[in-house]
Amino acid sequence: MAHTGSRGQNSQHDDEGLDLLHLLTTLWQGKWLIAACIVLATLIGGYYAFQVAVPRYAATSNLALQMRSQLVREVDSAVAAIPPDFSAMYTELEVITSRRIMEQVVRKLDLTKDPEFNPALREIPAFSMAGIKRSIRGLFGINLPNAPENFDVDSPATFNTTVSSVRGSVFAEAKRYTYIFEITALSRDPVKAGLIANAVAETYIENQIAVKYEAIEQAIDWLSERVAALEADLKEKEDAIKQIHSQTDLINAQTLEALNRQAKENRDRLQETLQSAAAARAELARLEQLREGGDIQTLSDALNDPTLKRLLKETEVGTENARRLFDARAELLLSRVRTGAERFETQAKALQTAVERLNGQIAEQAEDLAKLVQLEREAEATSVLYETFLSRLKETTVQRGLQQADVRVISEAGRGKYVEPRKSMILAISMVLGAVLGTLVILLRQFLYSGFRTADDLSKHTGLAVLGQIPRFPIKSRSELLPYLVDKPTSAAAEAVRNLRTSILLSDLDNPPQVIMSTSSVPAEGKTTQAIALAHNLSGLGKKVLLIEGDIRRRTFTKYFDKVVDYGVLSVLSGSVPLKDAVVRDSLLNADVLMGEKTNVNAADVFSSEAFHHFLEQARAEYDSIIIDTPPVLVVPDARVIAQSVDAVVFSVAWDSTTKAQVVEGLQQFELVNQKVAGLVLSQIDPSKMKRYGYGGKYGAHANYGASYYEL
Repeated sequence: MAHTGSRGQNSQHDDEGLDLLHLLTTLWQGKWLIAACIVLATLIGGYYAFQVAVPRYAATSNLALQMRSQLVREVDSAVAAIPPDFSAMYTELEVITSRRIMEQVVRKLDLTKDPEFNPALREIPAFSMAGIKRSIRGLFGINLPNAPENFDVDSPATFNTTVSSVRGSVFAEAKRYTYIFEITALSRDPVKAGLIANAVAETYIENQIAVKYEAIEQAIDWLSERVAALEADLKEKEDAIKQIHSQTDLINAQTLEALNRQAKENRDRLQETLQSAAAARAELARLEQLREGGDIQTLSDALNDPTLKRLLKETEVGTENARRLFDARAELLLSRVRTGAERFETQAKALQTAVERLNGQIAEQAEDLAKLVQLEREAEATSVLYETFLSRLKETTVQRGLQQADVRVISEAGRGKYVEPRKSMILAISMVLGAVLGTLVILLRQFLYSGFRTADDLSKHTGLAVLGQIPRFPIKSRSELLPYLVDKPTSAAAEAVRNLRTSILLSDLDNPPQVIMSTSSVPAEGKTTQAIALAHNLSGLGKKVLLIEGDIRRRTFTKYFDKVVDYGVLSVLSGSVPLKDAVVRDSLLNADVLMGEKTNVNAADVFSSEAFHHFLEQARAEYDSIIIDTPPVLVVPDARVIAQSVDAVVFSVAWDSTTKAQVVEGLQQFELVNQKVAGLVLSQIDPSKMKRYGYGGKYGAHANYGASYYEL
């Protein structure tokens, strides 16, 4: 088992090696395309570097960040200095290249009159869209100057365009591990590059000081407004507190708490009284219900009155006066219960009134107390803010005239140095891009390919064995097929058919197939040529062979054979003509041929009939091998019907033509009818193209080493 696993692992490594070798071979076969892309890209890159690109020079000015926290230590600064952290430094780098700084630089150096930064002042190149338009207009007599005579260099549009152009030529960065800013300006003139870099540095410093002065003035104005507003607000709150003290009989929190306790006690008494009143009413209702029910015994027990119990005993004797006295006594007792319930209800109403009165007093006093407390808190907070802002206003006022920039110039820019275009790098990148482009074209072409070029690919994709690989026959017409097989018995194509015959016969050693069907997915895949060549090869073994044209819809056998009879498959199936009279004996093929006939009956119905099955049984008895050429399986169902009666189905796939989807769908048609395909044939192989694709050195009869074995 270990040995088997090792061999499988080695096989996997071999496959990986072959795939890599195939990839490299594919790229090698496309070397001229890659070389052409490299040359073309290099020419384009060289033309750009030496002819199109304009030389540019760079000059750099250095600024150092002043490492101080504030100018006057006793007074807090209203404008903070740049903190020595890299996030703040990177923010300043953006400020240096901001549009505001660039606008001031453009005005200072009057760059709107410089054609380098003002595109409107440049001459229009002849080889450009604008130049071409100008040339076309010139043909019609419309002559336009390269630079407009009445062009306004001070217009807002021109100014904005110039600022954007200058901004794109200025860069700022922080020197690593230092607090130094490097301002670099690019220009076609080395002297101009230095002037722009120094102008940007000076403008940035001036702008920084101006921003600080502006910030201080804004802070003073804002603080003055806030101090005045807070002073008025504080006075308003103090007046409101005095007014509440004069208009409201306020209580303290302790008295308010006592009122809350009193209200709670009254609410508790009210709850108890309401419960007692409800219980009295319920008892009264129960007693009245007992009286109305006439059960005087139960009523007497419920009232539990001695006098009533005595009168109850007298009523039992039957005295009329005793019953009247009993009813009068019961009514008296019920009236007492009713009076008690009404008394509880009266008490509950009085307690409810007292609770509501106390709640009103508590709410009023609590609202007044809360309003007073809130006003006192607001007044205290406003007072604190007022004192804070007043102190801050005094401190900020002191800072006037004490501000300076947080950076200083440590190195002014001199004459600019040549920086671009970097011709050698452009050429190198162009060569790499050309190689990448050529490689991508080759790989994309390989990736988009959907056919089969090797037997390994076909076998792996379908899971079926490839019985043979047949090259394209070097003939100009179908009628030349048999003469070629006879005259060139040792050609590569003939040997490929011979190998196919061997693979078919050895596919089942116990029961070699006698009836063999040749089919394909779509037309023009070489199935008919293969069937005829296979019949010729089998007859060469001394076997009695019958070749049947199962594709009766197209009937192409007449293009291969000269001798034609009036009878064919349909005549034999109908019984009108014996098989021996319907077949054609071709001398070159050395086998019997049963051709198709034109019919109005559906071909699938013909081949699914019992007559066809009986015909095959008869043919099995008379011939050693029977080859049936059938229509493509994706076009008509005839092949699937005929496959039910044959011993082996040979499925042809055209090399570098039939798509994978067509092959898979064609094979699925046989799976749907539970018919197994014996194997595949990779047909119509072009050896010259195979070699060009990189497969010529390792695949079958079409490899380079086969040239010395086969007759051309």
